Amino acid sequence: MAKNGKKIKIFSALEVANICGVVNQTAINWIKNGHLKAFMTPGGQYRVYTDDLIDFLNSRGMRIPEELETMNGEQLAWNTILVVDDDRDINDLLKRFLEKKLPEHNVLQAYDGFEAGQMISEWSPGIILLDIDLPGIDGHKLCQKLKSDGDYETPSIIAITGLDDPNEKNSILQNGADAFFAKPLELENLITTIRELLAQHTGEKA
Repeated sequence: MAKNGKKIKIFSALEVANICGVVNQTAINWIKNGHLKAFMTPGGQYRVYTDDLIDFLNSRGMRIPEELETMNGEQLAWNTILVVDDDRDINDLLKRFLEKKLPEHNVLQAYDGFEAGQMISEWSPGIILLDIDLPGIDGHKLCQKLKSDGDYETPSIIAITGLDDPNEKNSILQNGADAFFAKPLELENLITTIRELLAQHTGEKA
């Protein structure tokens, strides 16, 4: 599948070292000492997001390469929708339904927080359907992080959950979600909401 010419906006420790003009171990030490934010892959390798690397370079007064600025400022892909849900049956159902109702859109899937981070960084989806009950990740904090960059356009997030908690809706909306749906999902209403969110950003009729 083509990737619309987008660059992957995640860097290894070695790539960070090359950008900063230091040896690999120095970049690893920055991460271990908490100076440079990073996450660890299932294989135990460090990975750094573009915005975190830029924040680090700014804090150290280091020059920011032009290609980093360009990558960080890329516009969101409003023709791309990411479904994040660890329930594979629901995830697959949503993908098929979205592809049927919105055939002009590219529908991606992630089954955990790690995959979601990779997909978001690589593809910059404009719409994210986020199951906030993902194992091993706080859906509320992920929503806040995605909505926290005031310098750039942020994706529209539709939070979904199977939790039977009346406070969940207000909580996730306060964390930045644009809409909320409880399971079992009302699929036609979901499509209507997606079209409305797209219309807000693209100017197309919902």
